[in-house]
Amino acid sequence: MQVTQQIFDLISNDLQILNNNLKKMVGAKHPILYAAAEHLFSAGGKRIRPAIVLLVSKATINKNNNTKILAENYRLAEITEIIHTASLVHDDVIDECETRRGINTVHYKFSTKIAVLAGDFLFAQSSWYLANLNNVEVVKTISKVITDFAEGEIRQGLTNFDYTISVDDYMEKSFYKTASLIAASCQGAAMLNNSNKKIQKAFYLYGKHIGLAFQIIDDILDIISSSKNLGKPAGSDLKNGNLTAPLIFALEESPVLYTLVNREFQNDNDINKAITIIKNTQGIQKAKDLAEEHIQIASKITQIMYPNKAIKTLLLISHYILNRLF
Repeated sequence: MQVTQQIFDLISNDLQILNNNLKKMVGAKHPILYAAAEHLFSAGGKRIRPAIVLLVSKATINKNNNTKILAENYRLAEITEIIHTASLVHDDVIDECETRRGINTVHYKFSTKIAVLAGDFLFAQSSWYLANLNNVEVVKTISKVITDFAEGEIRQGLTNFDYTISVDDYMEKSFYKTASLIAASCQGAAMLNNSNKKIQKAFYLYGKHIGLAFQIIDDILDIISSSKNLGKPAGSDLKNGNLTAPLIFALEESPVLYTLVNREFQNDNDINKAITIIKNTQGIQKAKDLAEEHIQIASKITQIMYPNKAIKTLLLISHYILNRLF
């Protein structure tokens, strides 16, 4: 059985319900806004974030009081995916991407104005549903993520085509843009099940390190995968000046990359040339090693938990993340 199938088997019914609910939750009175939101969720996606939330929910169920995932945890999984999708809409506007998940982006299909409003609408909807969880601590934890998204975008914008960016800078930006949501959602799931502070913190750290690994692998795939597999143009990070781990490591070996970055990949074949150079250095391997470090930390955190099917499946997610490279 494939790792991906093993991960989703335990919560396959839950994810099917989630997919159906997402379209209902983003109901908008204006037909264009509704069409934009429906267009996004019809595209599917990996749903790895809500899957992790549901698994943490299962892992932290208080067996004395309950044996099923709480309605609030289902809603938190849905909120997590809406927040993630809203951030993608705004990212695509900023990066001027034409495709996402293999279909046209909202701003390309409709307009930039509609895309910005659709992203804002989704953030607003997620906030409304979040408030209705009636748990102040969870609201505080998750709402901080939206601030982190903005912080991450600003940091990325300020370092576009800046070859002096360090690995630490890159990791910090990756936390704000990706890991923050996964970490906060994992902690929120544990909070809703009234887990103790130690367990809440442990799952926050699990989500943080899984999120960082996920982003690093995404950045490797941007270099080594085809546009068809990515669902968006390959090398789009480079084109937009977003210098990621493979390139940062490759710069140490290949000074010619400085020239390409400095001229912002303006020449026709610059992106392809840069990708070829990166592939011929240790940049990809070093980035993969970095991702594995974070996966190992996340795995150690789950190994100290009481073993159950959900915990074992969370461990499998580590393998799934790395297997995306093959």
